[in-house]
Formats: sequence, C-alpha cells, structure tokens
Amino acid sequence: MNGIEIDRNKNVGLTSLMKGYLSLTPGQRSVMDNAGWVQGDKLTDAAGYFDVSVPLSMILGFAEDYRKIVVNAKHELILTRAKSDVNAIVQTAPEECKVVIQKLEWLIPYVKVSDRRKIELLKFIEKDAPIPMSFRTWELYEYPLLPTTSKHVWTVKTSSQLEKPRYVILGFQTGKKNNKNKNASHFDHCNVRDVKLFLNSQCYPYGNLNLDIDRNQFALLYE
Repeated sequence: MNGIEIDRNKNVGLTSLMKGYLSLTPGQRSVMDNAGWVQGDKLTDAAGYFDVSVPLSMILGFAEDYRKIVVNAKHELILTRAKSDVNAIVQTAPEECKVVIQKLEWLIPYVKVSDRRKIELLKFIEKDAPIPMSFRTWELYEYPLLPTTSKHVWTVKTSSQLEKPRYVILGFQTGKKNNKNKNASHFDHCNVRDVKLFLNSQCYPYGNLNLDIDRNQFALLYE
C-alpha cells in the first residue's frame, strides 16, 4: 500500500487451507464452492475449464481483519506463481497437465461518501496523524524432513514485542508435496501421541494428550 508491504502469505494454498479448516463456519463452507473450496466434487467441467471468485480474506489476514475504508492510498497485489502446477492438480492418468490462467481480475469495492463526510476525511488527512491498522498476519513454517526418532523439538521463531502469536496450527503431510498422484490438500496423522507448544515459559497444553489414533482416541486435538 503506497509502496509499503502490508501483508504477505507464503504458500497460499497450504496456508489458507489449514487456516480455513479451523476458522470457516459450516455456513461459510457451504458457499465456498464458488471460491474453489470444493470437497469431493471436481472444480472443472468436462473440458477442464473452471471459474472461481476468491475473497481476499481467504488469502491475507489484513483483508480479513481490517474492515475500515482506506482513503487516498494506492493498492498493489503482487502474485508470485509457483514454478510447477503439480501441487494444484491430482492426476489419475499418466499425462501432462498444467493450469492455464486466461483471465485474472481484482475487484475492490469503491465507497462514495457524502460531501460533509468527505470534508471531514480530508481535514483528518491534513493533520497527518498516524492511523493504526491492526490485523493478524499468517506465517507458514515448514519442516521438510522429520527425524526417525520418536520425539522431536522444533524451534520455530522468536517474536518481537510488537508481534504476539495468537494461534498455532500444526499439520503433517507424508509424500504429498510435488507428487502429481497425491492430493496436496490432504493431511496425515503420522500416529502422533503427544503435542506441546512452549511459548516463553508457558506450556500448552499443560498435561499430556496420550493420543491413540489407531483406536480412534484423538478428540482432545479438536477441543
């Protein structure tokens, strides 16, 4: 915005998928087919064409949390496409497939205010007062290869005083990345027995989960 990076999302597909699984309500999921959030059915027609309308709030935390108007600011959306379309396609036949984008549009609502309100906004801008724009950003951290040991400690990051972590989402995938015969939107449980998050000197959860996924004992993970 005005040449300054406000928010970014790394690995948009995986990040929005994990976040959407936890935050989308059943009512929101029912209308997400138009955004490409399709479970079970195909997204394309018989000829392979598709058309989706993706809300920016599904991709960036800024668009989800900041609900006020922005005056006299230049907006830019930079999209970086992956080198391969393998993670966006599930192939059932040994043939070469690729995604061809024929048209891409960014639709932004334009708000018109009354003359009296416009004068008030211009006077406020003339004061050059700082405007806080608080929102939650999403950060994805990937551990490419877990060791063969039964216990592993992963040091993710250190946050400053301005950044305070609110939620942590953990997921596992085995043999799905860059594999055209596997669905990259599916996750694996990997027979996890216990998960703990250490934030400063606090431990979440305090006790052990004692999971046994083979015996269908994993309800504590979804509380």
